[in-house]
Order: sequence, then structure tokens, then C-alpha cells
Amino acid sequence: MASRAYNIPNLLTYARILAVPLIVLCFFIEGRLQSSDFARWTALGLFAVASITDYLDGYLARIWNQTSNIGRMLDPIADKLLVASVLLLVAADGTIAGWTIWAAIIILCREILVSGLREYLADLKVSVPVTRIAKWKTTIQMLAIGFLLAGPAGDKVLPYTTEIGIGLLWIAALITMYTGYDYFRAGLKHIVDD
Repeated sequence: MASRAYNIPNLLTYARILAVPLIVLCFFIEGRLQSSDFARWTALGLFAVASITDYLDGYLARIWNQTSNIGRMLDPIADKLLVASVLLLVAADGTIAGWTIWAAIIILCREILVSGLREYLADLKVSVPVTRIAKWKTTIQMLAIGFLLAGPAGDKVLPYTTEIGIGLLWIAALITMYTGYDYFRAGLKHIVDD
């Protein structure tokens, strides 16, 4: 049983969780480095690798028949830790501000609400599968966060990098609202008591 906990798909999930404090660290050392651009590019690199492991861990677990309970539990937690921590970072450093904070709030609230719904439905032995549009939402969200992580450093290489990130974040937020509604609609018949 211990070998399942340390299979490659699960190791990728653990690595994604470990990437979170490293990305946060990049923002804290940013002011101490000669070039704050280096810290942003490093954070973006870590985030990109972590995002790729999000796809790989599930894919490899399925094709190698290495799914496990710990993997099923930690995979969505790793995703939410990664997204929430970076959204908080880019809000704290001012990359997103004003009305754009609402896009981040929508995304974070949906993640918490859907997690609670999934946990409740799991107790009832009801599974809510991930929809294709939810996968698109995740892809757009990860792209948005990548652009926002690059932020001012990215603007020097590709003009409007931050604005592209903000636009993608709003698109992700709108899709997030739809998929959140979709999950609640699917789970509602199990929530309402007869």
C-alpha cells in the first residue's frame, strides 16, 4: 500500500504542493534581488512546471493504472493551493487591483464552494464528474495566472502581458461562475431533503 503512495503520479502531486511555498518565496525575495524580474520569471517557471504536473499526474495514473485514494484526495487540494496562493500574491503585490480583485474572489469562492459540495456528496457516495468546460476553465485560469505572474517583467518582453492576464482572468471567472452553477445544479437533487 505504501508503494501506491509513492508512485510517480502521486510524486508529481507532492511536487506541485511543494512548488507553492517556492513560488511564494520568489515574491518575498523579489525586493532583495538586483532584478525583481528574475524572481517573477522564476515564479513563472515553477508555476508552469507545477501546472504541467497537474495534467501529467492524472494522465499517468490512468494509463498506468496507478490511481490511489491519496492521489484522488491530494490532487484537487494541490490545484487549489497553487491557484489560491498565486492569486493572493498577485493581489498583494498590486498586479491585480480594483475591480479585477473580484475576478479572483469569484474564482476562490467557487473553488471553496465546489470543494464543500464534493465533500458532502462524497459522504452520500455521489460522484460529480469534471465536465469538459470545467477543464477549459482550468486551462484558461492557469494561462491567466501565468501571464499575471510574469506581470511587469513580462510587459518588457511582450507588451500588455499584464492586461492579457487580467482579460483571461475575467474570462476564467465567468466560466467559473457557469461551472459552479453547473456543479450545484447537478448536486442540488442530493442536497435538498425530501
